[in-house]
Amino acid sequence: MRRGARAEAQDGDRHPAAWATWAMVAAIAVIAVLPLAIGAGDSREEPFAGADAQGQQAVEDIDPAYEPWFSPIVELPSSEVESGLFALQAAIGAGIIGYYFGVVRTRSRMRTEQAQATGGPTDSTRAGDAAGDAVADASGAPRGAEVPDGSEPTRG
Repeated sequence: MRRGARAEAQDGDRHPAAWATWAMVAAIAVIAVLPLAIGAGDSREEPFAGADAQGQQAVEDIDPAYEPWFSPIVELPSSEVESGLFALQAAIGAGIIGYYFGVVRTRSRMRTEQAQATGGPTDSTRAGDAAGDAVADASGAPRGAEVPDGSEPTRG
C-alpha cells in the first residue's frame, strides 16, 4: 500500500528535528563535561558544593557570631543522603511534568483521530474554517448563506 504525500512530507519534516535533538544532546554533554575538564572547582575545598553550603559560608565570613533562627527538623547523616533526597525530589517533579505533557499530547492526538474518523474539523483546520465562515462572497452574504433574493450565493 502506497503512503500518501502527506505522510511522506511528515517524514521529511522529522529529519531536521532529529538533527536538532542530537545537537542539543551534544551541547548538554559539552556543558556538563567542560567544567570538569578545565578544573573549574580545583581551587576550592569542596569543588561542587551546593548553594546552601556556599550561602552558609558567606554568612559565616561576614558575621562569625551569627546564630541561625531555626534548626533543621531532621539532621541527615551525610551530604550524600541529602544529595540523594534532592535527586529523588527532582526525579519526582520531572515525572509529574512528563506525565502532564504526555496526557496533553495523547488527548490532542485522540481528538484529532476522532475528528478524522467522524469527518469533523480537526484542530488544525478549525481555525481556517472559522476564518472562512466570516468571509463574504460577492453578494455580501457569508459563504454558504442564503441570498435574500432567493438566488444561489456565489462561490469564491
